[in-house]
Amino acid sequence: MGKFDVLVIESDHRRAESVVSALEFLGYRPQRGEECERVDEATHAWRAVYVGNVRDEAEAERQFARLGMAANDARVLMASDSEWLSRLGMDGVASASRVGIIEFPLRYEQLSDMLRNPQSPAMRRPELRLVGSSGPMARVNALVRQVAPFDSSVLVLGESGTGKEMVARSIHECSSRRDKPFVAINCGAIPAELLESELFGHEKGAFTGAISTRKGRFELAEGGTLFLDEIGDMSLPMQVKLLRVLQERVFERVGSNRTQRCDVRIIAATHRNLEEAIAHGQFREDLFYRLSVFPLEMPALREHLDDLPELVEEFNHRLSRRGLASVRFSAGALNALHNYAWPGNVRELYNLVERLAILYPHAEVRVNDLPEKYRGQQIVEEVRGAALLSLMTGHAAVMTEPMAVSSESLMMLPEGGLDLKDHLADIEVGLIRQALDVTGGVVAHAAKLLRMQRTTLVEKLRKYGLQPSLQA
Repeated sequence: MGKFDVLVIESDHRRAESVVSALEFLGYRPQRGEECERVDEATHAWRAVYVGNVRDEAEAERQFARLGMAANDARVLMASDSEWLSRLGMDGVASASRVGIIEFPLRYEQLSDMLRNPQSPAMRRPELRLVGSSGPMARVNALVRQVAPFDSSVLVLGESGTGKEMVARSIHECSSRRDKPFVAINCGAIPAELLESELFGHEKGAFTGAISTRKGRFELAEGGTLFLDEIGDMSLPMQVKLLRVLQERVFERVGSNRTQRCDVRIIAATHRNLEEAIAHGQFREDLFYRLSVFPLEMPALREHLDDLPELVEEFNHRLSRRGLASVRFSAGALNALHNYAWPGNVRELYNLVERLAILYPHAEVRVNDLPEKYRGQQIVEEVRGAALLSLMTGHAAVMTEPMAVSSESLMMLPEGGLDLKDHLADIEVGLIRQALDVTGGVVAHAAKLLRMQRTTLVEKLRKYGLQPSLQA
């Protein structure tokens, strides 16, 4: 039998089997990554490499080190939902001749086209863009276009979760270095004693645990862009070493006396106030000026809330590639989100959209469906569960008049107005859910509490996409 020609890196067993079966059907000889110890990696030339997800950081490093040796002339196929899709520059992956994005469910014709036709439209890098057409985001996009063609250092500022790494990637993709690696490192997530090795690499035996020579991020990013996230968390001794590299464009691996030159564009980011850190002796002023040749501030989400619909649409697109349903918000729900402060910024919004996509697939998300902290004053205070419980415990007979809602519980009309139809529907959904909760999902009892026919309640459950465990 011939040599293996496609390397499959995927920790999801079912998906790995699907990819392997498809490749075998198309006439290729795939091999799972964990079986590669049986392959002569030094001489083996892969025709293509499929990259899905890996189970942990250590496994990722091991697999990508192997990929770096094998994939320089291979086509790299990456799963659209792979967390490693953003790390194309790691260990030589970005130097692969073509990068294709594989969508699931897997289609044989798509896979065949990518493997047989190097000019296939699918065999190109994913386009990155900053989502939002509001004034603040329009300014960010304009600054990205202005600075991208030059090699000037960029310092991206902004709160956590605002999308600073996406800005860095957009600058890289719009620059002449786009075909070279983009390598990111979080300076605050790596212990100070290990950061030097991570940035500059080390020689075998340089310290306990250095069982082999390893390239650092500067070498991996050669010719491309190095993104230093959370630069404000870097220790002062490391700041001195980084400053030397920025000034002289040379470095040495840990444990080596050989000086290496580097051609890397630096983009740094932080949520900290570096000028304040300088005043307190926590950050070097000379390094600050080296990094902040072109400062670029990312606005907090609360400063560009008009972009909420566009952001939700973009997140829906990303989630659909992972097999999740799209999230549809009612006008009232969107208004509630518009009035929320968003301390976690865009990252918090993405997490919320993903959570709701799991909870309410194929249904419209209304105000009452939002986690409590996102509702604010957007909804009318609903009839309390205690009142419903009192009805269920024998007091219903004496309540011949409709239940009244105190005027104090009515919401104030928002300054920008609201969609009354959607708003009233949100209230109705909330009361129906409370009635079902109190009655243990017995539709007939819930209908009695709500003074309606059982068939009417069933129709409303269908209308609103509510799916309780229906009981007679």
